[in-house]
Amino acid sequence: MDELLRLDAAGQAQAVRDGQVSAREPAEAAIARIEALDGELNAVVHRRFERALAEIDAIPAEAPFRGVPILLKDLGWRQAGEPYHAGSRVTDGRADAPDGYGVVRLREAGFVVLGRTNTPEFGSTITTEPAAFGATRNPYDPAYSAGGSSGGSAAAVAAGMVALATASDGGGSIRIPASLCGLVGLKPTRARVSLGPAQGEGWNGFSCPGFVTRTVRDSAAALDVVSGTCPGDPYGAPELPGPLAGEVGRDPGRLRIGFLTAHPRDDMPETPVLTEAVTRAAALLESLGHDVEPGGPEALGDPGFSVTFGAIVANNVAAQVAMLGRLRGKPVEPDEIEPRNAAMVASARGQSAADHILATQWIDGFRRRMAAWWSAGHDLLLVPSLGVAPFPLGWIPSDDLSLAFGRTGHAVAYTSPFNATGQPAVSLPLHRDAAGLPVGVQLVAAYGREDLLVRVAAQLEQAAPFEHPAVG
Repeated sequence: MDELLRLDAAGQAQAVRDGQVSAREPAEAAIARIEALDGELNAVVHRRFERALAEIDAIPAEAPFRGVPILLKDLGWRQAGEPYHAGSRVTDGRADAPDGYGVVRLREAGFVVLGRTNTPEFGSTITTEPAAFGATRNPYDPAYSAGGSSGGSAAAVAAGMVALATASDGGGSIRIPASLCGLVGLKPTRARVSLGPAQGEGWNGFSCPGFVTRTVRDSAAALDVVSGTCPGDPYGAPELPGPLAGEVGRDPGRLRIGFLTAHPRDDMPETPVLTEAVTRAAALLESLGHDVEPGGPEALGDPGFSVTFGAIVANNVAAQVAMLGRLRGKPVEPDEIEPRNAAMVASARGQSAADHILATQWIDGFRRRMAAWWSAGHDLLLVPSLGVAPFPLGWIPSDDLSLAFGRTGHAVAYTSPFNATGQPAVSLPLHRDAAGLPVGVQLVAAYGREDLLVRVAAQLEQAAPFEHPAVG
């Protein structure tokens, strides 16, 4: 069974198709591993094991991922009849929403949903330590953070509980946990995956559903399963030339790639392990025949970005809290939510509707300035996935908001700009620090070009195969 769990999702699906294992065996093995490891890691906050096993016999034999177990992030990714918390006590485990379109597509493809994973309250920070459920621990060192907001999903995949899990990314929440847990984390182009039927967009378009996986081919194939505009979506992503799974192994050609070993913002601290990670990745890309040169978009260093981005996020958190109050019939009081989110709600109350619209218009201009770099002939940008070194649990304090917001701002400095622009970006596990903790590097493509990202990511994976020692 351990050997089965070492396979990626594509490998598990193939084993079922070939009759090497039954359609139940991958889920049974995953359940046993969750029960063995999750007492320490605290990645899975809701288990539906008996229901999951009972559903397997009804999966059509032709379903491409028949019997492959998966975990859903407990933020978005709603499943009818299952409790939903979004990392908060205030949600009260509401189970009254219909299946999200992405969940429908996953189940039609044959995936078996085993449960839901831990996330910080409302997904508004970069470490998974919610007061409601406790901290998720990193499988590489349980004293360290697994990242956030998809930290539960990342810890589960890194520990070999499942081969992939759903995630979402509003400021780095796929790429940061992927970096800290040594995984592949692909944030798709805005609107590549529908947020319906519950939402049209998340955080003014910043937030995108996706996955954390151990292989590029799993990231590509899983995104193929859930991609596509649904009725009523406010907008869609540019059409891809074909399935992303077909891009794995395809020659990307000779690309022009810029890289940054230091952030152009003046307030960003120098972090040697990040410099080393990007430098080594740049050398690897050059050895593969690409034209690699220092430099990146000038707009990335604009000090106005973090303030504007933060204001829009705060407004969206305030709206989410207000909606929770309406659903339960009484307002949510500040002491019912975590101090970070209470501070965001208070900040939003100090802004007018006009302030919010002006902030979104500032982002419109920022997006055009950023896009100009790719339009000028660059194919990819190489930067760190995370703006700080791997950090221990408690490093983002709940009782010192000034320190917490400052550290979070540094951590998302390389990720959040691409939530604002809507561009696809992938974190790849190409480096480790001196203690053996994973350090990801990030590749960013032009709007709509996941196909190019997958080609290059697969090329790097073949040249420097990703290792996953925490799987066992």
